[in-house]
Amino acid sequence: MLKLDDTTRMQADVRAGIASARPLLVRAAVFSVAVNILMLTGPLYMLQLYDRVLASRSGATLLALTVLAVALYGASSVIDFVRSALIARAASRFETRIADRAFDAAVDLARLSPSSAGDAPFRDVRAIRQALNSGAVISIFDAPFAPFYLMIVFMLHWSLGVLALAGALALVALAVINERISRKTIAAQMESQQASDALAGAAMRNAATADALGMRGAMRARWRALNDSVGDARGGDRMLSITSATKTGRLALQSLILGLGAWLAIRGVVTGGVMVAASIIAARALAPVEMAIGQWRLIGAGMQAFTRLNRILAAAPANEDRTALPPPSGRLTLERVFVRPVGVQKPVLKNISVSVSPGEALGVIGPSGAGKSTLARVMAGVEPIASGAVRLDGADIFQQPRDVIGRAIGYLPQETELFTGTIRENIARFREDAIDEDIVAAAREAGALDLILAQADGFETRIAERGPTLSVGQRQRVGLARALYGRPALVILDEPNAALDAEGEAALVAAIVKLKARGAAVVIVAHRPSALVQVDRLLFLVDGEQRALGPRDEVLARITGPRVSPTMIGQPLATQQPNARVTQDLGHDGGTSLSNG
Repeated sequence: MLKLDDTTRMQADVRAGIASARPLLVRAAVFSVAVNILMLTGPLYMLQLYDRVLASRSGATLLALTVLAVALYGASSVIDFVRSALIARAASRFETRIADRAFDAAVDLARLSPSSAGDAPFRDVRAIRQALNSGAVISIFDAPFAPFYLMIVFMLHWSLGVLALAGALALVALAVINERISRKTIAAQMESQQASDALAGAAMRNAATADALGMRGAMRARWRALNDSVGDARGGDRMLSITSATKTGRLALQSLILGLGAWLAIRGVVTGGVMVAASIIAARALAPVEMAIGQWRLIGAGMQAFTRLNRILAAAPANEDRTALPPPSGRLTLERVFVRPVGVQKPVLKNISVSVSPGEALGVIGPSGAGKSTLARVMAGVEPIASGAVRLDGADIFQQPRDVIGRAIGYLPQETELFTGTIRENIARFREDAIDEDIVAAAREAGALDLILAQADGFETRIAERGPTLSVGQRQRVGLARALYGRPALVILDEPNAALDAEGEAALVAAIVKLKARGAAVVIVAHRPSALVQVDRLLFLVDGEQRALGPRDEVLARITGPRVSPTMIGQPLATQQPNARVTQDLGHDGGTSLSNG
């Protein structure tokens, strides 16, 4: 289970990502040596102009020095380009190496902690790449050469070196202060940014509801409040003030060195070339510090993202290679299962023990909030359990690779979500090896073939994430076809007829008959009686507890008494008498309604 507040050592995938980028960064560091040596071209050229060319008035010397300087500048440009390209490729290699793991962690985070920002790993990887691609890394590579430049200034004259060293220490002090005051600001801004983006995304996904209920203004005000906190004026102003002070300090130091050099030149201690060269070299020594302070917001965001990504990946379920098992037959067993979702104190499922055999259909009924949908997710292997075991053909379902075990399971959630793409791609679960015959067969088995062919482009009709081109009932039938694709051994249907009309319900019942006939295990969570026509056994839940389990007719008779005949569950609701609505509670622990939930 994901716990974002866990303190963990560096996760293996993060180490692997760093290892993949390290060779390129080492090469970039080597090129940095050449770049920084060639940075002396300008001051040395100025030194020679003042002390040699002007004194000798030699045009040939001036031409030779100029040609050499241009050549060195050209070489410096090429080497600097190569260094920048290596850093960019290192950032890309790190992202490529860790992208799959970050995607899996994001999905796990969204599944296990729905209230949190599931895209946090994506944001973190992006922030790390941006930090690596910025000038921050170059400033880190250049920083070790600052003492080298200061040493040269000392060689020109000790007083110039002392002044340059004092300026460098002052800028380093500003950098330390900047890091300390910006640490909390950057963390708070990143948290507010995530909350702001999450709220904006929710508002857009539920735009119709928000407008229908007059919530747009309230949502906008809340979003503005979060968005304004991202640009914290006080924290931002402090960081900007230090950046400005750093820039001004460097320029002032250059002028002071020029002034000191001029005073020394007047006294005949140094030449005019030394004066100019010392100013340029000192500025070069201070450039990495100034650049680091100017890029600190990006650097800080990258460091925060790196720490959080490492923590998330270390806490997320590991993707381990396991011995491949034969395709399951569909025998599902739950053994004393307890479930307590993240942030919930009281278990929502308590001591559930039930099994489903191939060719058998199990119905799950109970009042709203009884834990039926949670149980369906547990059976599908996507809801973690606190204790107990969930086994498919004897193997722990949570220990199997999701992409492998998922192909043997057909799952239709209570709220059918379709992904951006074509109807064909959604039914095929976006598998690249999907065969057209299997896609058509799944659509036909779900009774959705005619409605798909009636669309403008048939199976190639494009739909958005929530399927706005399809009605709710049509979306549910396409979702059923997706659940049946690939002839899964275990099919779990959560409220499969909630949005279906009479034709859709007939198709659903026919699909369940076919599933049982070919030996699939079927679990149906239902409120409406028509979905229970073909079930063999019923599990009755109340407040997360298993109150009744057995043959369908016996369980119905036990929880409803003589008022409902078992044969009535296959009748349309309109033909049932009012007193036939199943509203009797069991032991006064909570009511159930098979007709309206």
